[in-house]
Amino acid sequence: MKIKGFLKDVGGASRVTKRRLAAFANASAVPQTVDPIGDVSREWHPGALELVVTDIRTASPTAKTVRFERADGKKLPIFYPGQYISLAFNMDGRTVCRPYSISSAPYEARTDRPYAEITVRKSKGDGYISDYINDQLEVGTRVMGSMGLGQFYWEPLRDAKNVVALAGGVGITPFVSMAKEVAHGTLPIDLTILFGSVSSDDIILKDELAALEGEHVHVVHVLSGDEPDWKGERGFLSAELIKKYSKGDCSYFICGPQAMYRFLREEVAKLDVPARRVRFEVFGQAKDVTVFEGYPKELADKTFQLTVVRGIQRDVIPAKACESLVTACERAGIILLTDCRSGECGFCRTKVLSGEYFVSPEGDGRRAADKDFNYVHACSAYPLSDMTIKIPIV
Repeated sequence: MKIKGFLKDVGGASRVTKRRLAAFANASAVPQTVDPIGDVSREWHPGALELVVTDIRTASPTAKTVRFERADGKKLPIFYPGQYISLAFNMDGRTVCRPYSISSAPYEARTDRPYAEITVRKSKGDGYISDYINDQLEVGTRVMGSMGLGQFYWEPLRDAKNVVALAGGVGITPFVSMAKEVAHGTLPIDLTILFGSVSSDDIILKDELAALEGEHVHVVHVLSGDEPDWKGERGFLSAELIKKYSKGDCSYFICGPQAMYRFLREEVAKLDVPARRVRFEVFGQAKDVTVFEGYPKELADKTFQLTVVRGIQRDVIPAKACESLVTACERAGIILLTDCRSGECGFCRTKVLSGEYFVSPEGDGRRAADKDFNYVHACSAYPLSDMTIKIPIV
């Protein structure tokens, strides 16, 4: 920056205005129809994309890796390793959105045949879409998706060069993306992954992780199951174990199931590291909202009436107290779009016109003004009485 002096710098705005007015006066009367800056912006940030499934392969006995490419063959949007993609599936005439961490690396989306991958574990009976992906999804299926979402990525202004990733189960996926980028030489960090699994036979993306280990990628498997012949680390990702594999000043990135988050919040606190050096990935909707402090468990089995207002249309649908407002709308075939399903992104911001509700304390990403004016993020809000909400028309 060149400093010319107080008066000249303060008066700079008026000089710029005069130049602009002169440029307008001398401009051609023929409309400018070419927008090169806009074209570049739309290419790199296209919004919702039509994607096609081009490959499905086994990631473990209980998980599949799915590869997506753009249906029009163009390059995918820019994203950071650790971010997620939101996919909209058409299920029995209903649009159902789900977020998934991207397990491929950003550089793989910039090749001659660009792609993005997700890795999804089959559920234990409570994962409508995850079971569909593992059992029914086929190559050639088309879905709509938006990618490059979320804040779970390494930021040099905030994070240390030494990163310790704490993963559980399918929570390994964003760290595989990071590890690939590190191994490719395009993410300048030293990455140590502590990966908790139940059994050695069901370690997700085990072979890919082994292939990525090197000078700056280190993988430590930790088993919680009973395997007498296991030679590696055992138990849970305790503070003692985390400290053992931490090298100097570290940032800690955590991704896994909800129960693991509750455990690790206490364990990481024992390390006495600055809050800015601890990053928790959003974990989607709570599997069991009744575990949170303040939730009235006596209402958990209740079903209420939810009135959904869209313009002049009003629909009255059933809404279970233990399921989010988004889930109730999806069951009724009402489109209420959401990206993160964790209360973070605000995409499903909804006005509550009447009724009582509970907001998950680990998924309350509302601004103070939203709380004052009775707005909720519908993916993390649960009915505690009959309710009326107003949602956008899609």
